[in-house]
Amino acid sequence: MTEYPGFDVLLARLANHRQLDVVDLSRSTGIPESALRSVFAGAVPEPPLLRGLAPALRLRAADLFVIAGMPVPDDLAPLDARAGSMAASLVPDAMRLPREDRRLLRRLVRSLPQEYRTQPVETPRAHEQFGWGPGGVLVRMVRNRNLSWGGTARTFLSLTGRYWAASTYGAVGHGRKELTSDLVADFSTVLDVPADTLSVLTGVDLPDVVLPPDPAAADVAELLWDVRRLTVEQVGQVGDTARSMLHG
Repeated sequence: MTEYPGFDVLLARLANHRQLDVVDLSRSTGIPESALRSVFAGAVPEPPLLRGLAPALRLRAADLFVIAGMPVPDDLAPLDARAGSMAASLVPDAMRLPREDRRLLRRLVRSLPQEYRTQPVETPRAHEQFGWGPGGVLVRMVRNRNLSWGGTARTFLSLTGRYWAASTYGAVGHGRKELTSDLVADFSTVLDVPADTLSVLTGVDLPDVVLPPDPAAADVAELLWDVRRLTVEQVGQVGDTARSMLHG
């Protein structure tokens, strides 16, 4: 089995995929060429560099920290671990809403005040601490959405229509379950990251024909991203609103 490359190689792949070289990246991000060349040569990136690079690579900063194998900063990590199960329960309700109601729900989420963190970022339990590999990167990105293994299984079912046991996603993270093109496409839907980008990161080839994402699933994946920075009480309020829209 080929060893999974380091961030320098992954960064080069991502930049090449976006048809960007060091000069282009420096010009678009304001990051000095010398700093970028150091990272392309294998230096550990500084957090401000990752934050600056993410938009140019069309990635969320929190996900780029995962791709770099670095801890996600507190201000980018999910705010309240207790809200994860509520967020997973919100997903199937949001999928059933008409498009305009989904938009109203996202507007509500974005109107809620950003609360201060009252608890430290939760340290992953032993079985959720993955080694370095493509599956581990993808599952850590899912954790950026405040989803446990169980919440991941339910969310994947709601957004992709395919069910895998919660333990299967753990096996993906630990490299015991092979990443297939179907799995990468499913991660693309839930993460709201283009499938071709995940193919570049994982080295998994996609089918010749990749179906466009379901608009409802794309909306709900964005909603899931938004609610990760809410408290458990706020996510409860969003869930109540979604249910009232369904039954009102």
